[in-house]
Amino acid sequence: MSGIIEDVATSFYVTTPIYYVNDAPHIGHAYTTITADALARWHRLLGEDVMFLTGTDEHGLKVQRVAEENNCSPLEWADRTVIRFQDEWKLLNISNDDFIRTSERRHHLSVQKLLQACYDAGDIDLQVYEGLYCVSCEAYFTEAELDGDKCRIHGRPVELVKEENYFFKLSKYETRLLEWYENNPDFVMPKTKRNEALGFIRQGLQDFSISRTSINWGVPLPWDDKHVTYVWFDALTNYITAAGFENDSEKYAVRWPGIHLIGKDILRFHCVYWPAMLMSAGLEPPKHVHVHGFLLVGGEKMSKTRLNQIGPSELVDEFGVDGVRHHFLHDQPFGPDGEFSHEGMLARYNSDLANNLGNLLSRVATVVEKKCSGIGPAPDPKSNLSKVVAEQYDLAANAWQRVAPSEALDAVWRIIKETNSALEQSEPWKAEPGPEVDLVLGDALEVLRIVSILTAPVIPDSSAIIWNRIGLSGRPEEQQLPQSARWGQYPGGLLVTKGAPLFPRLK
Repeated sequence: MSGIIEDVATSFYVTTPIYYVNDAPHIGHAYTTITADALARWHRLLGEDVMFLTGTDEHGLKVQRVAEENNCSPLEWADRTVIRFQDEWKLLNISNDDFIRTSERRHHLSVQKLLQACYDAGDIDLQVYEGLYCVSCEAYFTEAELDGDKCRIHGRPVELVKEENYFFKLSKYETRLLEWYENNPDFVMPKTKRNEALGFIRQGLQDFSISRTSINWGVPLPWDDKHVTYVWFDALTNYITAAGFENDSEKYAVRWPGIHLIGKDILRFHCVYWPAMLMSAGLEPPKHVHVHGFLLVGGEKMSKTRLNQIGPSELVDEFGVDGVRHHFLHDQPFGPDGEFSHEGMLARYNSDLANNLGNLLSRVATVVEKKCSGIGPAPDPKSNLSKVVAEQYDLAANAWQRVAPSEALDAVWRIIKETNSALEQSEPWKAEPGPEVDLVLGDALEVLRIVSILTAPVIPDSSAIIWNRIGLSGRPEEQQLPQSARWGQYPGGLLVTKGAPLFPRLK
């Protein structure tokens, strides 16, 4: 193996966007969160000190309005609705280390500390502003950025808003941002999204509003409590709040800068506003921002108005938790827009999980039972499959490093397919018991051992079942890479259990 990942930093901090409590969790939210979860799990396998953050965005006009409509306070509304996300992530086996809510005191203190630093740097001033405002985006737009009077993202009419706001002097940071991008060419990935962010900067940056006086649900400005912090200055700060910015300098020094996974609709806020805000406060921008496209249903972005939202729990009922996780990580390349369909999900499940991985496990366990009295033999140290594993491991490790889970899984499934081919060629089920059959089955068991480790970030429960059925104790996520993926570590002499089909074929 090339050792591609042995020199990476020992600390790994990955975040999802924080999701609006007003939203119901849908598969677009699940896609980002499952990807972040798999990344966190992969880096834990590498022995790194991992922190994985997700959470909810609970302030702003939208939340205040809906709370009023439901005759409760905004906090009561947030308490009632945040559970939907927490329950959904529990269902999907999401292993986040922290769940942040912007209504928490630790976050209020962190936002005020960041605001004060930017204010003291002379980068915030008071202006009267009039503009076209999308409540759903919590953002102002020019007429050129709209479709008639409607927001292009949400398809809803914007409102003309005029009020006294504090503004952040984003225009001051045009040159510094361009220099940052030049010095950090992989700051935003993929390259197309990096170019999009650069294009936004080069067309000229406008100062942006950071406060409101028309609402009271939010973080008061530390120097003027008549103003409440505007949602983006508030929301983005969550990443450093959880890293210890407000009161834990040792934790902050270890955790920050982190890596953000985001959808393309919030690119300019994360790739332009956020690094400028941090620069103003004398803080380091994030290490990387990985941007993915929309998950489309019938060619359209999911939205309540189009009634095309799909809840992850609907899919879990049919495909199981690991079937859902595997689909989003293997079938949807990270970066471009993806098209979700039930047919595509069914095909991926049956092809990868039922026909390839599930069939390999079932076939090997059955033949070990018949030819070896259920006791798994050791692998051939010089097996041709050892070279396949080494090559594909390096490809998988490189892909995870680039946040390309679908490519990583392509590599893992090449190992599975090569092993199935080797079994079909040697047909141990037809041979008499003996040393040759033992080596063939030992090789297949060693592949299952390695594959269960490499798939642990993606299908954690199923990989643990494979691990235990081939007689190993503990769980695959307790192993450490790259050492545990080296050939020849299945000891032999272990009881192999057949069990029920791991991935029953679906119709």
